[in-house]
Parts: sequence; C-alpha cells; structure tokens
Amino acid sequence: MPDSLFITGTDTDIGKTYVAAGLAVTLRKMGIDVGIMKPFAAGIPQRKGFKSEDVEILATAAQITDPELLLNPQFFPIMASPYTALKNLKIKPNIPLILKQFKTLSKLHSMLLVEGMGGVMTPILQNYFVTNLIKDMKLPIIIVTRTRVGAINHTIMTCKMCEKYKIPIKGIIINNFDVDGYRIKELKRDLENLTCVPVLGSVPFIDDMSDDSLYKIFKKNIDLESLLN
Repeated sequence: MPDSLFITGTDTDIGKTYVAAGLAVTLRKMGIDVGIMKPFAAGIPQRKGFKSEDVEILATAAQITDPELLLNPQFFPIMASPYTALKNLKIKPNIPLILKQFKTLSKLHSMLLVEGMGGVMTPILQNYFVTNLIKDMKLPIIIVTRTRVGAINHTIMTCKMCEKYKIPIKGIIINNFDVDGYRIKELKRDLENLTCVPVLGSVPFIDDMSDDSLYKIFKKNIDLESLLN
C-alpha cells in the first residue's frame, strides 16, 4: 500500500475534490486510516467551519479531526493560483510550512490523500509549480480527467509533464459528468494507448455525497487493487 497519493487534474473544476472524497470514504470503509490534505486552497471563505469548502468535504469524507492548519496550511481569499495571490495580495506561498505540515500529517495516518490545486503546472512561485511540490513530497499521483472533447490532449500533456519531472503516475480516473463527451470505453482505450498509463475507472456524476453512496460508486467503478499496489 502506498504511503500517500497526490490527486491532481488535467484542469481546474475537473472534480478532484469529489474523487478524493470518494477515495477517502472507500479507503476508510476498507479499514485504512486515511488522512487528507489540501496544501493550497482559494476562493471565498466559508462563514462556518473550514475556510475552504473543498477541505470541509475532504475532512468529512475521511472523518478526521486534524486541525485546519495541518489540513490546509494556506488559504487565499481569491479564486486564483498561489502565484497570482502572491502578485495581487502580496501573500507569499509558504513552501516550508506546507512540507512541514505534510510530514506531520504523514505521521498521524497510515495513508494520506493530498489534493492539489488546478493542474500540475499551476504556478506557486516564479519557478515552482505543483509538479515541484509533488516532487518535494515524493508522492505518486492520480490524474483526474473528464470526457469532454479536449480531454485527451489535456491528459497527454499532464502525463508528459509528469514524465519530464519524473513523477510516478498510479493511474487515471475519468470523471464522467459531461453529457456530450467521449464514450468511456473509447476514451479509456485511447488514453491507455497514448499515455501507457492505466485508467483505473470512471465515476458518474455524483449528487449524493453520503458515505454509502460514495462507497458503493467507488467500490464498483474504481480498480482499488491497482491503486493500492
């Protein structure tokens, strides 16, 4: 079983949080002590609970009570990359803090699911991207993609950047929420042929985020054996 996994996507709004939440619920129900982390989050802060709605979803899925500063060391109150937050708000992304909190969380749980921000080339500093963060964490990744036209291009580019940075890829998960996208069977075939990365499965549009619903969907649709080995 891998110590931890980094969940990234081919773009923003690709459904990384819902995939990470589904995996957290499923692994927890399989008896694995799973923790979560979202190093950077951005947007309008919630009035109650965690500042980030994504972090709230993940923490609920994993049923953990770790402090917010561990789960989400930095929150930017604008919808932007950490680099843009640095330029616009003069809030400098704190990489040493992120890595310190990651190390602490790693000791508290058997396995961590770390959700990234945007895609692998989302800028954090001038010459430091999400790819650099993944490298510093020494984690394999899961790539979340979708079915709409353009997904193959975006997925190939993501895989190529991971290859360049020597980041191991555990597999691809297809988020099937587009009504007019590729057929799953054809997309799986083409992605595996073009990237040589296994597609671990696809998940349908999720409107019921209950434990039972997520567990049923992910247990049925995701190759958990390949993900954990």
